[in-house]
Amino acid sequence: MFYRPEDNDHGLPHNPFKAIVSPRPIGWISTVSADGIANLAPYSFFNALCDNPPMVMFASTGQKPDQPKGKDSLANIIATGEFAVNIVSYTLKDQMNASAASFPADVDEFEAAGLTKAAGKAISAPHVAEAPAVLECKLYKIIDLPGASNNMVIGEVVGVHMKDDFIVNGQFDVTKYRPLSRLGYMDYAAVENVFSIKKPA
Repeated sequence: MFYRPEDNDHGLPHNPFKAIVSPRPIGWISTVSADGIANLAPYSFFNALCDNPPMVMFASTGQKPDQPKGKDSLANIIATGEFAVNIVSYTLKDQMNASAASFPADVDEFEAAGLTKAAGKAISAPHVAEAPAVLECKLYKIIDLPGASNNMVIGEVVGVHMKDDFIVNGQFDVTKYRPLSRLGYMDYAAVENVFSIKKPA
């Protein structure tokens, strides 16, 4: 089949776009407001951009009625210029999902999801103490994207946390914590099977 997204005529019960672009890593973004209120929310439009310097991006889509631009994460990053990316392990799937609820801006999702808040080392925003890894980031740029309330946030990684339990023979072993990824519809996957392929010379 073929369809043009602008025509919105794929004829399927649900839009297949997110199922096609999958799996997608989940950026569990933690921020703090100018008033000191912590925020935590998952974003599946997330990925690494480059490694020297290390940079990541996530896209915030949609608008909250209690924010002038986008959602709480975006508003807090505009105010402070900082955010942390918490990596979601399989064991944290329920807490991640709980933090995805649409809370008012004055609600601390760490508390709502029953998570431990850890202080940042290079930034003021807190992070999830239970996360297997955390990337502390300084804002590089926010890019307005086409569409209503679509914004891409690019950050430079200025601090990295890794739990020692998951470092095996000098490598960060993802099979030890099984990172969660987003598929289409209401579906997720956990990384459990890993294989290596040598890059051609």
